[in-house]
Amino acid sequence: MLLPGATLGMLGGGQLGRMFTIAARNMGYEVVVLDPDPDSPAGMLASDHVCADYLDTTALQYLSETCDAITTEFENVPAESLEYLANHCDVRPGARAVTLTQDRISEKTFLHDNGFATAPFAVIRDPADLDTAARTVPTPAILKIARFGYDGKGQYPVASGEELAGAWQELGNNPCVLEQRVALDLEISVVVARGIDGESRCYPVAENVHRHGILDVSLVPARIDADLEQQVLKAATAIAGALDYVGVLAVEFFVSRGELLVNEIAPRPHNSGHYTLDATLTSQFEQQVRAVCGLPLGDPRLLSPVVMINLLGDLWQDQKPPAWDKLFAHSNAKLHLYGKREARPGRKMGHYNVLAPTLDKALHTAQEIQQQLAGTGTRDT
Repeated sequence: MLLPGATLGMLGGGQLGRMFTIAARNMGYEVVVLDPDPDSPAGMLASDHVCADYLDTTALQYLSETCDAITTEFENVPAESLEYLANHCDVRPGARAVTLTQDRISEKTFLHDNGFATAPFAVIRDPADLDTAARTVPTPAILKIARFGYDGKGQYPVASGEELAGAWQELGNNPCVLEQRVALDLEISVVVARGIDGESRCYPVAENVHRHGILDVSLVPARIDADLEQQVLKAATAIAGALDYVGVLAVEFFVSRGELLVNEIAPRPHNSGHYTLDATLTSQFEQQVRAVCGLPLGDPRLLSPVVMINLLGDLWQDQKPPAWDKLFAHSNAKLHLYGKREARPGRKMGHYNVLAPTLDKALHTAQEIQQQLAGTGTRDT
């Protein structure tokens, strides 16, 4: 068990690393961030920012000698770095879980082999796989690059089998997964924490709305019945156990014609869990600190219905920030900005949470703020 005063390493310096750093330092820990970006949002607040590549052996040696335990904020950390560090100190989550979820092929195969339902899919590694995939996966479908795809990037729609070869070429003939585009009732996710003793704690299920492949709105508690909620919690807990996971992870699900399908696993805190910063007894970032340090897990209970809205760089006109006074006029809205220097369309710059006695009231206020900040009509959710 690592107590306050210990030093924690963070691989990755984006907004997730920043919010972990805030939680850890509030709890009395030192944090060393490794990130090649000199303007790293997490590095700005860390005890020490090592500005180097993730494969830099000098930087990795420094972390291994300085840190009592190390964690990650994103899944695409090189496997070699995780393995090197694991030979010198505790890395939580372990290299196996992180590297497995780096690749859609290994992730989908893991889910299938462990009995978790997914949308029908086929693996494409070379031209010989194209015909088989076209015959076995019903269309419409979506072709997803196996590695480094996120927020809708690295995906290509496939309306018919005849389009598959062209779509694969558009994605650079890289290894891919072809996945049937299922009829969606809704998209949901859950954040689950698992400690070194195997204890698991699930957060309330979030109902998510995406726009252009990027999470736009999360509503908590999700508008689902108790039976489906229990299926979600059971599946997420089982996935964490099958990975022998230590830390915080999120599992994204599709609900299609009443059936629960696993979409993706994120081996880290998740955008759809940002509501926990204001609306649960223990945030997902404090929980990550607790799991990494071997502390007892915190209580994830929901204190209030909440709606989370992402703030993308599109709102920053000519690099000028939105009219925050409109948000602060609502006393039940909580703003979280990520400290990023440059706003770009589609870039996650921050989020806000709206708490209210009922989910409907929280959603109404959240949409009102969204309309005021964007200067556009209210969106349907």
